[in-house]
Amino acid sequence: MSDKYQYGSDDPTVRSFSQEHHQNQGKLVLGGGAQGAQKRQPYQYPPQAPGHDYAPPVQQSHVRQSPGGPVYTPPASAQRPGPSPRNQPPKKGRIRRIGCLSLLVILAVLIIASLFVVPRVLAFGSAISTKAPLTTETGFMSTGDRVNLLVMGYGGGDHDGANLMDSLVTISMIPSTQHTSLVSVPRDLWVQVPPQSGQYGKINTVYQVGSNNGRDRVAGANMAAQKISEITGLDVKYWMMVDFNGFRKLIDAVGGVDINVPEGFTANYPKNDDPNIDASWIKVTFKKGYQHMNGETAIRYSRARYVLDNPAEGTDFARSVRQQTVIKATLAKLKSASTWPNFYGAMDALEKSVYTNMSLTDLGLFTMKMDMNDPKTARIGLSTQNVLAEGTADDGAYILTARENNWDLVKQYVQDQLYK
Repeated sequence: MSDKYQYGSDDPTVRSFSQEHHQNQGKLVLGGGAQGAQKRQPYQYPPQAPGHDYAPPVQQSHVRQSPGGPVYTPPASAQRPGPSPRNQPPKKGRIRRIGCLSLLVILAVLIIASLFVVPRVLAFGSAISTKAPLTTETGFMSTGDRVNLLVMGYGGGDHDGANLMDSLVTISMIPSTQHTSLVSVPRDLWVQVPPQSGQYGKINTVYQVGSNNGRDRVAGANMAAQKISEITGLDVKYWMMVDFNGFRKLIDAVGGVDINVPEGFTANYPKNDDPNIDASWIKVTFKKGYQHMNGETAIRYSRARYVLDNPAEGTDFARSVRQQTVIKATLAKLKSASTWPNFYGAMDALEKSVYTNMSLTDLGLFTMKMDMNDPKTARIGLSTQNVLAEGTADDGAYILTARENNWDLVKQYVQDQLYK
């Protein structure tokens, strides 16, 4: 199977191939410091640090280009102890950066699926759709063709930003060889939303737009898979949505996790996911050394980005390392189900956190096939270090786009890294 497609001339991120494979798919539904705290104003998304104005976004913008790519001047706020303004269409919620934590759910599903002797777990599997498993339809687990699963992490809840995508990671695996690759797309990537609409937005809004703000999850997930296919050149047929609200409960249900904090730091952190409930900021501090973390603390440790006293911990790289640490610690607990203080609580957390168009059987097989520990596993991240360029939209929003607007270069880079 080829992963290359033809793209329309009106927009390099809109492909012209048939979308039949994105429709009518079966679904597995697993469930529905120095200053005190400062006030955020309700209905401002993303939440703004006190003292910084938020410019209302516009519906359509264009990138200002220079000979070397889009113009972007690093804001003076790069060192300030709070969030910098980010553009989102109206009624969009605060973005969260959980990143690799979304992969935890796939592994957790596999582990729990292996415990089917427990009646409650049998009920967990009863939500599989009547559509035949993909293995019986296509035999895809024994082929040399790539199978691509898009894992989307989102905030969840009832506030306006509940359906913004926090992370977009495609797991690409060749079943016959078990070769696995991870392809990450940054949420600030500037694309047409909806496709061929002439309006632009960040890619993390695609699901929200496609699902009509969560009313049609399948349509939203299909649109996101289509957009990722267009950008990367991969044929992304399968998707999984992960509600990160469930992770707090999951970590609590397994008794928390033990984390070694290599470098201590203090960061500004929103007191509540929804600023309409509580618009204030708090300061969170993590001391160097081993410590036991409950679900809320572990999530804060993974997400913290507005670091006040240790700039190195505020980088994307540092957050990625922290996320990986939390993943490993949680997996260690998941592998010892007999030690969980609340087995059924962990089950409930998973049921309320996962929504996918894969059958449970195929999801388990996919997870068993992929080899995350193989040193040859490709971890492909689109960034300004390779094929992307920073830019600003007309309204001043920080965005990312293909260098010199060359989207073919992006697809070629992904293909080269997959087979490197």
